[in-house]
Amino acid sequence: MLSLRSLFLRITLPLAAFNLINQGSRAVMAVVGPVLAVEFGLSASELGALAAIMFVTYGLVQLPVGIALDMVGPRLVQSALALLAAAGFAVFAFAEGFVGMAVARAMLGVGVSAGLMALIKANAQWFPTTRVAAMTGWGLAIGTLGAVLATAPAEAVLPHIGWRGIFWLMGGFSFAAAVWMFLAMPEKPAAQPAQGKRGLGDEMRVMGAILASGTFWRFGPAMAMLSVLNFTYLGLWIGPWLRDVAGYDGPARAATLFLYTLTMMVGSLTMGLLSGRAQKRGYSGALVPLAALSGLILAQLALALQPSGALAVNGLWLLFAFCGSAGALGYVAVGQMFPPEQMGRVATAANMLTLIGAFVLQWVIGWILDLWPRTAAGGWEPDGYSAALLLSAMIQIAVAGRLAVVARPWRKVDKIAS
Repeated sequence: MLSLRSLFLRITLPLAAFNLINQGSRAVMAVVGPVLAVEFGLSASELGALAAIMFVTYGLVQLPVGIALDMVGPRLVQSALALLAAAGFAVFAFAEGFVGMAVARAMLGVGVSAGLMALIKANAQWFPTTRVAAMTGWGLAIGTLGAVLATAPAEAVLPHIGWRGIFWLMGGFSFAAAVWMFLAMPEKPAAQPAQGKRGLGDEMRVMGAILASGTFWRFGPAMAMLSVLNFTYLGLWIGPWLRDVAGYDGPARAATLFLYTLTMMVGSLTMGLLSGRAQKRGYSGALVPLAALSGLILAQLALALQPSGALAVNGLWLLFAFCGSAGALGYVAVGQMFPPEQMGRVATAANMLTLIGAFVLQWVIGWILDLWPRTAAGGWEPDGYSAALLLSAMIQIAVAGRLAVVARPWRKVDKIAS
């Protein structure tokens, strides 16, 4: 039997290393995008399409990836997808126009599609139930370093190695992570071999049963909303808000985003440890995610008041980042309500809700902002942002209230052995 330390080094750490690439691949376009636009004469819609293509393919393969994680296991699935991601980075580095870059982004979307889900699945397979959240928190903290490196550090090295050099570095790291995962990670024996071998059709029917489950729909949307807000604002709207409401210039916005990603690292680790302790003491895995939802609601209501001053502005966005980092723990909490062998499918189903919610909310926020005339500087009215924040806060109040009613996570349940 492997020790907890060995399990961390052989399972959580290599998966977290690839999740670093997953996070970095999402954020790097914010740095290299303006350079690509100038070099290739890309329009704003083409640049936006390049950013979106990766998320579209990422979302389209979530359910098949969940089935593969449960049937084949995270070691082989994640190693193979990491090789595809490495190839995607190489194609992007060689690209001479929009079509080549679009193909590369589509490859990357599939290549990183299992990043977080494989981490959750493997931790659930190998660690005791009360350790899963903490180990996932450690893995997320390491993975979030990718988003940190894709901000100010990537901006710093860009003049020296160019955007192609950045993609070659990411491709090399992805290839190394694939080899590391394949060689280091052990295979988990089948949990119930007596049932006999199940076919793809059987596994797809299990996926259908999860999506039709009342348990999934009672808890999944609330848990997904933690990540929806993070995707929506970190992925797009926090930058314009800082410009139009707080009046921040480029360097000031970059500094806030850097602090935001650092706070996500700290939050992932802290939330994971708190959730593990809460479960050891007999509380539901939904307790910490519900507390994080409450913190996000407070942050949005305060931001809707259009605060001024660096302390208030940065403090509220860092609270937002800290609470939003609990998103993966929501996936863990929902997954633990189903049989362990279904964790991959439950987590990817919840992640699919997140991706759909993020796309919808990003579009709705843009639609709300367009209800006001553009400002003289070409931005959007602060009142539009406030209206959008109030709307997203109201949605979260609804899902958090439902979660509180159906789960009552502050009540102790039978303690789970650690």
